[in-house]
Amino acid sequence: MIRLERIFCPTDLSTESDGALRYAIALARTYEAKLFVCHCVEGFADAVEQDSFARKFAELIKSHTGVAHSPPADCEGVLIEGDPATAMTRAAVEQRADLIVMRSRRRPLAAALLGSTAEAICHAAPCPVLVVHPDEREWVGATSGEIDLRRILVAHDFSTDSELAMQYGLSLAQEHQAELHLLHVLPVTLAPALTALPPAIEGDFQRAARMLEQAVPDEARLWCRVTQAVQAGQASHEILTYAGEHEIDLICLGVHGAGFTMRALFGSNADRVLREAPCPVLVARPSGTGDAREHQQE
Repeated sequence: MIRLERIFCPTDLSTESDGALRYAIALARTYEAKLFVCHCVEGFADAVEQDSFARKFAELIKSHTGVAHSPPADCEGVLIEGDPATAMTRAAVEQRADLIVMRSRRRPLAAALLGSTAEAICHAAPCPVLVVHPDEREWVGATSGEIDLRRILVAHDFSTDSELAMQYGLSLAQEHQAELHLLHVLPVTLAPALTALPPAIEGDFQRAARMLEQAVPDEARLWCRVTQAVQAGQASHEILTYAGEHEIDLICLGVHGAGFTMRALFGSNADRVLREAPCPVLVARPSGTGDAREHQQE
């Protein structure tokens, strides 16, 4: 079972970032975790700025914890200075965060090619990152603050990183009695006219199906409905299509280090899923591997 003891939530104090705070509060309450709500100013944070943030922080927490639901047992506001992506990542390291919960504005493609704060933090974070965004399938009630997580998709490529994504998917599925969907995508393109799979490709499908079956602990099937699927094609396209067709509430991806970078002008599979997913995405980085932590140790 994954333990979440310290949850970190960046905010720009706008109504847009409220969505991430709602998720962070709900998860902190569920896991009895300490919540850090972090705001970054690019200039010097003087006494006036600090006092203003303290008031806004109190108002934010109150707005999400009215009569319908209670605040986390331990919640702290953190004001930092500097470039948002760099400073937020460094602060997450300093606070020993187990999970970062943040909002993505879903920039248009032309701007996305230059990166975004959410993507930059995902690239360098010292721990897993849950990214929420506008117009998504939500699973934390806007008024109740209750978690209603029903279907979780783990994109599994049999790497150690996707095994970590599986651990988070299993833990959340167990905690919330959700369905667990496992998807493996074979990197081949099948012509629509084919009525039967070539023997080599058919063998790959069968092997992948067996490996997905073996990836799920036997005891998990006692409390969790597990669905497995093997598709062929471009990974991000198949993940997004599956998530849409099966009304997935959360996608879990395993990424690490140089494997999660912008590739040419088209972005990596993880970048595209982050930008186009119909639901929140959990980027399951191994704790302690972020760029900021590595720099801190130099």
